[in-house]
Amino acid sequence: MYHVPKLTVRFTPEVTLMLVRNLAVALIAMCPFLASQTTSQPAQPAPQVGQPAPDFILSDSTGSPVKLSAYKGKVVLLDFWATWCTGCKVEIPWYVEFQDKYRNDGLAAIGVSMDDDGWKSVKPFLEEHKLNYPVVIANEDLTTRYGGLPSLPMTLLIDRDGKIAESHAGMVDKDAFENKIKTLLRQEPDK
Repeated sequence: MYHVPKLTVRFTPEVTLMLVRNLAVALIAMCPFLASQTTSQPAQPAPQVGQPAPDFILSDSTGSPVKLSAYKGKVVLLDFWATWCTGCKVEIPWYVEFQDKYRNDGLAAIGVSMDDDGWKSVKPFLEEHKLNYPVVIANEDLTTRYGGLPSLPMTLLIDRDGKIAESHAGMVDKDAFENKIKTLLRQEPDK
C-alpha cells in the first residue's frame, strides 16, 4: 500500500481574486448556452413570407373581439411590441401616422402587446399614447403560432389576401416600410 502525502494549497488574496474573476467570466460566457438548453422551443416555426398569417381572436382594451381574418381585403400592419421595448416606443408613433395616412386606402394596423402583466401595463400606456388602432394582449397560443417571437419589435405586413408580405424583426426603417405599405395598398386581392 502506498502512502500519498497530504497536500495543502493556500492561495494569496490576489490569486483567489483572479480565480473568482475567471470563474465569473466563464459562468457569464455560458449563460446563452444554458438559456438555450432550458428555454422551450416554439412548437411551430415562424410563418414565412408568402404563407397565410395565423388567425387569432383576442379582445382589445374595451373587450371587443379583434379577429385577424376579418381584415382580409385590407393590408394589415401587425405589430408585436411591449411597453418596456425602446424600439417599439419609437415605432408606434410611425404606425399611428401610417394608420391616419392610409386608413382610407385600406391599411389596418393592429398592435399585439407582449407584456407579461397584460393590461396592467398596457392600459396606462394606451391612455398616455392615444393609439388609433386596436391593441390586444398576446397569449401563449398566439405566440407559439407566430414562432415564439424571440425579439421585439416584430412587425409583419399582411397583404389583402391574408398572406405575410413582409416580416421584420427589430426596428423598421420608417421610409422603406412606408414604401412597402404603399406598394401593398396598390395591389388588388386575388380573385
